[in-house]
This record gives sequence, C-alpha cells and structure tokens, in this order.
Amino acid sequence: MLDLVLKNGNVYVEGSFKETAVGVKDGKIVIISDEAYMPEAEKVIDIKGQYVIPGTIDTHVHFRDPGRSERETFYTGSLAAAAGGVTTVMEHPISMPPQYNKEILDNRIKVADCQCIVDYCFYGAAGAQFPEEITKLAKEGIVAYKTFLHAAPEGRDKEFIGLTMANDAELITGLTEVAKTGLICATHAENNDMISANIKRLRKEGKVSGRDHALSRPPISEIESVEKMIRLARETGAIIEFAHISTPEAMELIKKAKYDGQEVYLETCPHYLFLDEDDLEKYGTFAKCNPPLRKRELVDGLWKYIQDGSVDFIGSDHSPFLLSEKETGYEDIFKAPAGFPGIDLRLPLMLDAAAEGKVTIERVVELLVTNPAKIFKLFPQKGAIRVGSDADFVVFNMDETTVVDKNKCYSKAKDIAIPYDGRELKCRLAYTIVRGRVLMEHGIVDESAKAYGQLVKPAQA
Repeated sequence: MLDLVLKNGNVYVEGSFKETAVGVKDGKIVIISDEAYMPEAEKVIDIKGQYVIPGTIDTHVHFRDPGRSERETFYTGSLAAAAGGVTTVMEHPISMPPQYNKEILDNRIKVADCQCIVDYCFYGAAGAQFPEEITKLAKEGIVAYKTFLHAAPEGRDKEFIGLTMANDAELITGLTEVAKTGLICATHAENNDMISANIKRLRKEGKVSGRDHALSRPPISEIESVEKMIRLARETGAIIEFAHISTPEAMELIKKAKYDGQEVYLETCPHYLFLDEDDLEKYGTFAKCNPPLRKRELVDGLWKYIQDGSVDFIGSDHSPFLLSEKETGYEDIFKAPAGFPGIDLRLPLMLDAAAEGKVTIERVVELLVTNPAKIFKLFPQKGAIRVGSDADFVVFNMDETTVVDKNKCYSKAKDIAIPYDGRELKCRLAYTIVRGRVLMEHGIVDESAKAYGQLVKPAQA
C-alpha cells in the first residue's frame, strides 16, 4: 500500500516529459510506471494531463528570522514558498547576526526547525572580520557562503557582521579561506565606492526619485565588480557564484570565464527579467532593489543568456520589509531599504515566459530545479523525479491563467508586494508536495504543516 499516487500526469523524468504515474511511500518516490502497474494507495490524485515537475529550489531567500521577525518568519516565508511551488529554500545570511560561526548557524537551524513547512538549507556568512571561522563553518552542513563587497550599510551593522569583505585586501584574505573549503561563495557584485559617490551627487542635485536609484547604480558598477571578482577568484582558487546579475555585459564576462575553464556560477532573478526602469519610476520605493531594475534594452538582452545556458539558476531574492520601512522612500528613494518579496511568483513568472515562447518548460526546470540541486550537491535527494529521491513535486497546467493578487500572498510583506499586483500569468499552480505531503492545493496552503520542513545538507557533508 502506497501513501500517494499521482496519475495521468505529464511527468518530467530524466530531462523530458512523459505520460506516467508516480508512487510515493514514506516520503520517497518508490515507483514510476504506467497506472496499470501502480499498487493501491491511501491517496490518489488524478492530475488529468497536467505537468508534474520536481519541487523547485529557491537559491536566494531572505527570511530575516531571527532578529527581524516582524518582516518575515520562517513560518510565513515558507507558506509563501509552498504557494509558489518552492519545496526547498536556501536561506542567505542577512539576519541578526548572520551565521558566520557554528553557534549562530545552530540557532538559525533551531528557529527554522520549529517553523518551516518546506525543506530548507543555509548559506554561511563569509567575511574578513572572522576569517578563522570560514573553514570551520564548512563542516556544519552549509551549502555555500555569501559575502558583500562593502562595509555594513549605515544602521545595519548587526545584520552584516561577519558578512563583508570591504576592500581588495579583505577579499584576498576571505576568498583564500573560502577556497580551502571547496564550497561556492556567492557575492553581491556592485562597486560601493561608485555608488556612494553617485548617491551623494544626486541628493545634492535634488534627484531622489525612483529612476534616480538606477542612476546611482549604473551598469558599470556591476560590470567592474564582476570583472574584478573573476580575477580574484582565479587568483585565490575560490569558486564564485554571482548573485542577481542584472546586465548583459556582466553575464558575457561570466560566460567567457566559464569558457576559459573557471568554475563560476551565474544567478539572476525574475525582477531583472520581467520588470524594468519604467517600473522603478512607476512604483518607486516598492520596486527598489539592488542592483536596480534596468532599461528595457538591457532586460531584453538578458534573455539571450537564459536561452544559451549561461545562466545557471534563478533565485527570487525574496526580501521582505515593513510597509513603514518602504514608506521612508516616498520623498527620498535612497532612504528606503532595497528589495521586495517574490518567492511565490518565481515559478509562475517563468512559466508565463514559457507560454510566451521566451524559454522552454524544460529549461525552466533546469534553472529552478535541476541545476540548483546539482550545483549545491543536493542531487538526487532533491531535484529529480526518480526512484529513491524525495517525493517533492509541483503540479501545474498551462491552459488556465492566474491573476496576481498581493492580498492573497502568504508573506508578511504582502503590503509591499506591489510591482506584479494585477498581472495575468498564463499558467496555474495546482499542487505543491513535499516528501509526499500536499502542502498547497489550488492556491490554498496547509497552515497546519508548521515545522514539517527538514534541514537538507549537501551530499559532501
């Protein structure tokens, strides 16, 4: 007797879709076969020709918990994850404090364990303040590191302690330590010296609107940082992940480094693919993110790198803030924090792009599922529909539409989830299933699943 059977589905198996049924027992996939050969099950879901893919993995999540739980908690954030077909979240280390040592990491795991409804894993913080902690942290089951190339932003020292390599000397020190571990180090690649000078000048000129945020962080601030980080990674032997890349020229540099044999990884985010500088002007503080939204011609240029395989994965960069925090930017965009929620829209937006012919559904699976699982060594426990893998699935159809409604968002930050509100998407998610348990059915998340999620560690750990 199986626990669950999904039948009549168009199932993604080993790189392509096929009509088959999938059987689950004790949280694992135990059989993939024609329905006629499927044993009886306690629960059978007739998918009726809908698509079934492995549960998606969000490589870039900020839940802020503990320390800023008024913005988001692991519970509310993971509810939003389940609503968007995310079955595993990779939590980045902006918290109070970031997890730069075992003690802090253990505490964050403890907090997540009693709240998260989906499975989860952690990046560790890598900074030049505590270089001796970097190699120690590698033994604690983190999937990667994260660092920033500037000092802590004003007023946010506690959120960035142990998380920055603020100058070239610190970068050499920190990346040398990271290289010893063999783990990837994600970097926020922007030149803060350029940006700080630009903000000072723009404020003096009274230019403090939405589009001025983009002017303060021009493409060169990203391109120069990417170029430098490629060189420093090559020098130190560190493996680099370039987070949330927003410009085609930076992507071209990373693509060339790959061709030259360097192990580097490229992430972008939905907002750089679906929004542009006009949205930043329209929505102001609610569309503020770092790097900023770009001009339409740059946005269109990113799709070449989605299509040719250069982009390795797409993370949401889910960044919850309070409405009151965003409102500080009404008169001066530079006062407001950067980022907005999006963990629940990453898959629907990419499926909508597939419906528009910009990308295939198979490529969407690579970007949101297979590549993250393989690159961060979670495969085949995660990222595959195969016997022995975790029974994580997303079921969706491409014959119905979804109208984004921020009021139905499960995140605490739904009040600032404005940029996509009202957008019609040519897809509809039907089920999110984690280790055989249905967590979302037709848009309704099982809120009783609190603490169902489990910590996932890379295979090498």
